Amino acid sequence: MDYSAVIHKTLKEFFGYDNFKGDQERVINHLLGGGDAFVLMPTGGGKSLCYQLPALIMDGTAIVISPLIALMKNQVDVLRGFVSGNESIAHFLNSSLGKAQTDEVRADLLAGRTKILYVAPESLTKEENVALLREIKISFYAVDEAHCISEWGHDFRPEYRRIRNLVEEIGRRPIVALTATATPKVQSDILKNLGIPGAEVFKSSFNRPNLYYEVRPKVDAEKDIVKFIHQNAGKSGIIYCLSRKKVEEMAEFLCINGIKALPYHAGLEAKVRAESQDKFLMEEADVIVATIAFGMGIDKPDVRFVIHYDIPKSIESYYQETGRAGRDGKEGVCIAYYSYKDIQKLEKFMQGKPVSEQEINRQLLNEVVAYAESGQCRRKLLLNYFGEDYEKNSCDSCDNCIHPRPSFDGREEMQLVIKLIESLPEHFKMEHLAAILAGKSNALIKSYKHDELPLYGAGNEHGEKFWLAVMHQGLVARLLGKEIESYGLIYVTEKGDEFRDNPWKIELVEDTQFEEEGNAAPADDDSDEDAATEKAAAKGGGGGDATLLAMLKDLRKDMSRKLGLQPWIIFGDPALDDMSIMYPVSFEELQKCQGVGEGKARKFGAEFISLIKKYVEENDIVRPDDFVVKSAPNKSANKIFIIQGIDRRMDLEDIASMKGMDMDELMKEIETIVATGTKLNLDYYINDNIDQDIEEEIYSYFSSEAQSDSIEDAINALSGDCEEMEIRLVRIKFLCDVAS
Repeated sequence: MDYSAVIHKTLKEFFGYDNFKGDQERVINHLLGGGDAFVLMPTGGGKSLCYQLPALIMDGTAIVISPLIALMKNQVDVLRGFVSGNESIAHFLNSSLGKAQTDEVRADLLAGRTKILYVAPESLTKEENVALLREIKISFYAVDEAHCISEWGHDFRPEYRRIRNLVEEIGRRPIVALTATATPKVQSDILKNLGIPGAEVFKSSFNRPNLYYEVRPKVDAEKDIVKFIHQNAGKSGIIYCLSRKKVEEMAEFLCINGIKALPYHAGLEAKVRAESQDKFLMEEADVIVATIAFGMGIDKPDVRFVIHYDIPKSIESYYQETGRAGRDGKEGVCIAYYSYKDIQKLEKFMQGKPVSEQEINRQLLNEVVAYAESGQCRRKLLLNYFGEDYEKNSCDSCDNCIHPRPSFDGREEMQLVIKLIESLPEHFKMEHLAAILAGKSNALIKSYKHDELPLYGAGNEHGEKFWLAVMHQGLVARLLGKEIESYGLIYVTEKGDEFRDNPWKIELVEDTQFEEEGNAAPADDDSDEDAATEKAAAKGGGGGDATLLAMLKDLRKDMSRKLGLQPWIIFGDPALDDMSIMYPVSFEELQKCQGVGEGKARKFGAEFISLIKKYVEENDIVRPDDFVVKSAPNKSANKIFIIQGIDRRMDLEDIASMKGMDMDELMKEIETIVATGTKLNLDYYINDNIDQDIEEEIYSYFSSEAQSDSIEDAINALSGDCEEMEIRLVRIKFLCDVAS
């Protein structure tokens, strides 16, 4: 059936447009025809029209599942504005509604007056809402921000995994999934988890030619931001920060400097957030300062700049957030401030999460680092990340293209990378390959005996960062590829095979060496040293609160004397670093710190919690909003199996074999289990596999000589008779005896 006439009439009458953009018309026709669809359209491409327009035409109510409460209200207001006096045409159903408002929504739905209903995924799971939706005629389901379904997406939400089952329970109708950011891996996850493998895929270009991209070193960033905004006076902008505290500090700092700025984060009252949003939309404020983690849901076409004071956790987040600039097709400046200390801080917040989740987040962070430090065209890098080629050599609209760094003919280096990959029987991640070429040694390289390869250290005139840069450029040039299902594993493409046999000139640039925050030249004023220290402590810097950290170390030293234990046995330095960043004030929060499980928290934690609590109260500390108290996660199936296997005195080789692990992977799992305070008894295995003299020597070293639990230090300190596996096993025994 040809819907052309009716959809163009609706487009003009309701939305005021004469023509569709991009794939909009094709998507709408497909949906009207009853088909499932997957829509990949960049921010500003007009995704919402793809479901709003057919919802107005079709019989029944379209259910739009969206995680952004602020965006729901914004879009409902817009839709109601199209039809004067018809408040019932669009509603939203979420936790912000009172009983009377919810009853009004129910009445309009049951009466068939509502054409489009926005619902939060959490609300969709409630039994009373499922029962309500089963009573009405549904035209189709639209899953907005569909990347939330995938663990590889930048904003994974477990509730999104339940959508497929809920749709089946309510009643299957066509499904359209929409997102502005999805790598091939995320796209595959979305189609699989929604149960729409045969959906028609509509994929628009990710290129936003009107946006300018720049990465700056994070040195005197606040002053730099003020200078930039004054140079762009009267223009609207958004600044993203990592924590709520920093959002409020930045907004206040801007106001002091004569800039009309407002804070916006999930910790503010709903009324305050709504007022900030309205003032920004009505141009009563020029700048909104927001947390990265909080979806703003502000649809403002003339945002002229987006600044990331803190680097985001993934390229998807970065792309989506920068996409809020220049949605009208005009000027949009995107500046990110980068310091590797921010990356280290984000890595610390991963501690305590399941190993698989940590691995995913680490891979996503590695992509961010590669983007920030790269000397290549930033547009080319972004498009490549989403599986799209950018054919031009220069975009003339990013810092790297406007100020290009010297390049070199990298055919020999690229050939060496390809030769290494093809010499290995299995595929590995980029970091592992870079370490081999640079001649670096670690447990993984040793376990695979890759330090015995002919190509081990073949590129040791360069460091690992250099080889990572070469491989990233190999991906952009399509000489290398990444496996979709086994994310991060690198392989050589057909084009790469051609290059290996008949290499052509390939221009490579080395990655940028960023000056770290704090390494800048000293200021001219005679600032008081104590005041500077106090300021650094309050800000929490890259290494956390320096004052609190010193106090925690003093406490640890006192306890070590009283208990007759070395300080690192009580809590390691990484645990104290985490405490100085996250300010844990309960046993549950303390367990989120690296290497602190329930056993260790209960055994040693009370005095540390007491000290931190007092410090927080006396100094009026606002603790990081990323530190969310949750019930202790259930142990993974692997961990439960390992613990039960050791309880049954199984050989470790048998446990590893049954779980498809090598011994190094199993030992890492066991070390993680023990580090969090779970006690394991490996005496049966140690007695069968390690000579008693060697066991006693290693145990004595850890109990009396060791300054840390470092395996490398132990290898250097002990006689050559002790193997790494023996040291690891006895260290586990020692920690279980004294620290759990």
